Amino acid sequence: MPEHTTYAAANPPWLRAAPALFLLLWSSGFVFLKLGLRHADPLTFLALRYACVVGLLIGPCLWIRPALPVGIKPWLHLAVVGLLIQAGYFSFTYLSLKYGMSAGAVALVTSQQPILVGLLAPAIAGERVDRMRWIGLAMGVAGAILVITAKSSIDITPAALAFAVLALLAMTGGTLWEKRFGTTVHPVLSNTVQYAVGLAVTAPLAFALEPMRVEWTPELAGSLAYLVIGNSIVAISLLLAMIRHGEASRVSALFFLVPPTTTVIALLVLGEPIPPMAWPGMALAAAGLYLVMGRRG
Repeated sequence: MPEHTTYAAANPPWLRAAPALFLLLWSSGFVFLKLGLRHADPLTFLALRYACVVGLLIGPCLWIRPALPVGIKPWLHLAVVGLLIQAGYFSFTYLSLKYGMSAGAVALVTSQQPILVGLLAPAIAGERVDRMRWIGLAMGVAGAILVITAKSSIDITPAALAFAVLALLAMTGGTLWEKRFGTTVHPVLSNTVQYAVGLAVTAPLAFALEPMRVEWTPELAGSLAYLVIGNSIVAISLLLAMIRHGEASRVSALFFLVPPTTTVIALLVLGEPIPPMAWPGMALAAAGLYLVMGRRG
């Protein structure tokens, strides 16, 4: 029996609003990331982000003094999720951007995560993905492709594509690992451990691969503040909570709506236009998400 079943039965009331809030925060992160990368190297910016998160969480962690997991296994599970999501997914995403892939193309590759989760969840997380949910997953993929291809042409170098695929595999692995081995610890403690792992990996990579350029501007400060609080603390906590209390394939389907939602936010914040062909893609992705999130196997 999966280790998570002892605590996934009782869903807190606030969990109903978690999908919409997570989608808004996660999608906005791409826009703020684009603003921040104007003034800092990718891995350096990521390491700076993680250093801020760890610095913010250490104080509350010492103040709250949450109960510590018993034994080595829970700590290892926390570290593995941090390695896969914080170090793996974000580092590979930033490197893919550095090597020339557009943000839209990265979003297109990583939006295939629900398909991989749907394929692997029965064996790893003990979930059954029914036929209607597979139809919804396929609709989500098609909608995401329409949105991204409508916005820009996809010019992919081998290195950039490799890093994007690695980002996809890392997020998929982190999602399934959290679903299978998720540990009941206070979110402040789990986030502190996972972001410390992310910092321990990204800081040496930034030192080795980049000149570590950082231009302190109001735009960089605003981008960093949003990514630290909105994405790294609130959004990730919501994601892990939804995975623990729900089905990994249903939660992962939210990523189909990330490219369309990011497109709308970029229009409002950056003034980037939405091509006419992107609107049907958004509608198709939303319909696919409804099939996946609205049905239980």
